[in-house]
Amino acid sequence: MDEVAKAVEECARAAKSAAPSLAAASAEAVDAALSGMAERLLAHRDEILEANQADVERAKADGMSAGLLDRLTITPDRLAGMAEQLRLLAGAPHQERSVDVSTLDGGLRLVERRRPVGVIGANYEARPNVTVDVASQLVKSRNAGVLRTGSAALGSAQRLREVVIAPALAEAGIDADCVQLVPRVEREAASALVRLPGLVPLVILRGSGDSTRALATEAAVHGVRTLAHADGGGVLYVDRGADVTKARDLVYASLDRLGVCNRLNLLLIHEDIHDDAWPAISDALAERGVTPSLAPHEHPIGYEWALDSDREATVTVAKVGSLSDAVEIANERTSGLAAGITTEDESAADAFFDGYTGTGVFWNAPTRLLDGFKLLAVPETGINLDKVPGPRGPVTYTDLYVRQYAVLPA
Repeated sequence: MDEVAKAVEECARAAKSAAPSLAAASAEAVDAALSGMAERLLAHRDEILEANQADVERAKADGMSAGLLDRLTITPDRLAGMAEQLRLLAGAPHQERSVDVSTLDGGLRLVERRRPVGVIGANYEARPNVTVDVASQLVKSRNAGVLRTGSAALGSAQRLREVVIAPALAEAGIDADCVQLVPRVEREAASALVRLPGLVPLVILRGSGDSTRALATEAAVHGVRTLAHADGGGVLYVDRGADVTKARDLVYASLDRLGVCNRLNLLLIHEDIHDDAWPAISDALAERGVTPSLAPHEHPIGYEWALDSDREATVTVAKVGSLSDAVEIANERTSGLAAGITTEDESAADAFFDGYTGTGVFWNAPTRLLDGFKLLAVPETGINLDKVPGPRGPVTYTDLYVRQYAVLPA
C-alpha cells in the first residue's frame, strides 16, 4: 500500500474505532461540543487567522485566482460568523431517534429507528470554513468523519482541528478521534477515501464538476455511496413582466462573491424587455467588475464561470423568446442547481416554478440564497443535486442517518 492510501486508511480506522463514543453521546454532550467549538474559534482567533494567512500567501504565490482566494480566506468577520453558526447548530433540535410508525397484527408495533451511518467521508475544495461546517454537521448527527480538503487549505484545516474541533469534543467527553483530517496534500488521497466501503461507506463530494464526477464513478465501483455536489451556477430569467429596477438589483445581489456555486452564472432576458432592461443590468455588472459573455457564444450556454480561474468574473447573457424557452435552457443546459425568475406577473412565476426541475427555484430573490445556513439556519455539508429519492438541496445533519425498522411488543 502506498503512503497516501495508508494515511487515509489509518484515519478511517481511527474514526471507526472512535465512532461508538459519538453515536452513544447524549444530546447535551453533543451540543456542549458544538458550543465549545464556537468558544474556541474566538479564543484561538489569532492563531487560526495566522495559519490561514500563510495558506493564502502560498496560494497567491502559486497563482490562485481572485475568486478562489476569496473562498480560501478567513476574515475576522467570517470567523465570527462561523462561531455564530456553531452556536445556532448547538441550539437546533436533535433528530428523534425513534418514531412510532404503526401497529401490526398480533399485538406488535412498528418503530422507525434513526441510526448514524457510522463514518462519513468528505472531500472538499480549499475552503477552510467547510472543515468546521462538515465536522459540526457530522457531530450533530453523531457520525464520525474523515475529512480531506484541498492542499491550499490544509494548514488552516489542521489548525482548526487541533485547537477547535478535537479539544471541544474531548472536553464534552467524546472521543476526539471521531473527526479525522487526512494529513496529505496529494490528490490521490481523494481516490483513496472512496475505496474503503468497510470503513467509510458514504462520502460527501464537493468540488469542480469533472473531478467530483470522476470520484463518484470510482466510489460506485468500490461500493461506496456518495452525496455529490459536482456542478453549480445560478440562472436568472428576466421575464417580460419584470420590474427593471428589481432585475438590476437582483443581478447586483447575485454577484457579491464570484467563487461560489450559487452565484449568478447565466442571465436569460426576454426579448420584449431586453432593450429596456439592458442598460441598468449592464451597469450592475460593471459595478461588480463582471464581464457579460454575449451571443454568439463560443462556449456552452451553461458553462460554469466560477470554476474558470481566467474568466470567473463573467456572466453568460442570452435573449430568449419565451418563458418556456428559459425553462428549457435552465433544465437541459445547466447544472440544475438553482434558477430564478424576476417578474411582477404571478402567473408567469407559477409557470416557471412548475416548469423548472432543479434543486432551488426563486421568484424575485437571488439564487445566492440556496445555502444551508441562509435557508435552514444551520450549516450544510454540501448541496446535493441528485434526481433520485433522498436528501436533495442543502444537506444538513437531519439527512445524515439511516433508517432501521424495529418490531416490538405493543
